[in-house]
Amino acid sequence: MTVESDAMLAPARLSPWLDRFHIWRRSAIWLLAADIAAVLIAASLPWSTSATSILVVLWLIIVVPTIDWETFVQDLTDPARLWPIALLALAVFGTLWADGPWPTRLHGIKPVAKLLLIPFLLYHFQRSQRGSWVLIGFLASCTLLMMLSWIVLFVPGLKPANTLSAGIPVKNYIDQSQEFALCAFALALPALIAWRWKKWRLAAGCLALMLAFIANMLFAALARTALIYMAVLLVLFAARHLSRRPMLALLASVAIAGALVWTSSPHLRQRIADIGVEYQARDISGIASTAQRLTYWRKSIKFIAEAPLFGHGTGSIKAQFERDAGGQTGLEAEIVNNPHNQTLAIAVQWGLLGVLLLYAMWLSHLVMFTGRTLAGWIGLVVVVQNVVSSLLNSHLFDFHQGWLYVLGVGVAGGMSLRAARRRSEPGSTATLRTRRSF
Repeated sequence: MTVESDAMLAPARLSPWLDRFHIWRRSAIWLLAADIAAVLIAASLPWSTSATSILVVLWLIIVVPTIDWETFVQDLTDPARLWPIALLALAVFGTLWADGPWPTRLHGIKPVAKLLLIPFLLYHFQRSQRGSWVLIGFLASCTLLMMLSWIVLFVPGLKPANTLSAGIPVKNYIDQSQEFALCAFALALPALIAWRWKKWRLAAGCLALMLAFIANMLFAALARTALIYMAVLLVLFAARHLSRRPMLALLASVAIAGALVWTSSPHLRQRIADIGVEYQARDISGIASTAQRLTYWRKSIKFIAEAPLFGHGTGSIKAQFERDAGGQTGLEAEIVNNPHNQTLAIAVQWGLLGVLLLYAMWLSHLVMFTGRTLAGWIGLVVVVQNVVSSLLNSHLFDFHQGWLYVLGVGVAGGMSLRAARRRSEPGSTATLRTRRSF
């Protein structure tokens, strides 16, 4: 047999395998594998950054072959998909006018790169019926973490990791508070719906789990930023899902409960009292979080004024602080690559253009969750929590909070888009909506 004949037969030999692959990649089992991988990502996020990263890569490997690329590209005109990609593109192009070494510039793309997954998640869960599995997986994982948090609070020797704070089994109190607050407010709407439908056991179960998450934050491990975004989310929930009288009753009840918690929680009182001590700090020998943030913000505003339109380029934050720290002492000499404010972190690197893209992305995601479905409420909680917490932290760039945002927007957004598409189909019936009156 000649070489030419072998070359002619090769495609014929591969053709059956390619046909099988095309059939397999669109099969129910393949799609189920993608959904299970997404559940594992959500379940691993509260526990391990390494496991989350590995599972994200695995999920992409499974999902990419299932994509109809013509439809995928057409969907990119949707603002919810377009703006995350635009922000990532700006980070890539921002390496061209940064003056730091290339490894630093390329490393500056990494915190933004996770946004690329939002269009893939929206595409997949707009077609999958198992988005709720991911949400339940995350809730179950956080519930397990919350139970372990109570245990290690009283028995520190059982900690699986060497954390700095009591009541923190893994990671840190900021990540844990973000997770627990998200779970608590995500459960608020199911509890309300169950109450209205007189499903007392379900309502009691949701309410008990909500209170367990909130109690853990107030008595065991609290990020003070959580107090701010929980207050915003409480008002948002009351205004969105309650009529006037129940809304006032809820806010009054929360005020009374807050007063009782204040008198009974030394942990909460200490966390608030620390603000005054931190504000007066002049160096980092003690607790200085508040003074540090004020210093970072003041310096960042100065850096932005030097390059207001396009910023100093990708990965330039640390270099700006290094340049400004020369000859300084105390907090003024501190060198960081995170100004602890998302807007400032964007503006230092990419100026006003970057800030406009950031706000456009947040706004497009808020608009996506205007529906009164459960997925719409959860997505709204995710976005509002990220926006508010990003006033005091660069939470879109942080690993944990950033992936929490990407997963929440991608999964809940896909579910919301799927529900909206089904409602718009001819002959379909509108989905049940929660009533505003109690």
